[in-house]
Amino acid sequence: MKKSYRVKSEKDFQALFSKGKSYANRKFVIYRLAKEQPHYRLGLSVSKKLGNAVTRNLIKRRLRHIVMALDLKDCHHDIVIIARKGVEGLTYQEMKSNLIHVLKIADLL
Repeated sequence: MKKSYRVKSEKDFQALFSKGKSYANRKFVIYRLAKEQPHYRLGLSVSKKLGNAVTRNLIKRRLRHIVMALDLKDCHHDIVIIARKGVEGLTYQEMKSNLIHVLKIADLL
């Protein structure tokens, strides 16, 4: 994922949490905030409670791959995806279906 597609700074995360709208299901929480930009930006948050560094990086890699495969081209939002407890035990397909579910709730798909 290109750097221009990532939310990295603490300032951007805090703006999303304070001004953005949140949507959730059992496995993910999504914050979104409309921005005037040519494409979406994505931030990921995976807690240390979900496992060691290898497990957390696996979850983040899968989430990035799922989001890149989805059609979010016309989305002009900053998005933060927070993984909840239980995500570490999901297969790729289960993770994808849960993420698609919450993205539809958030009206991003």
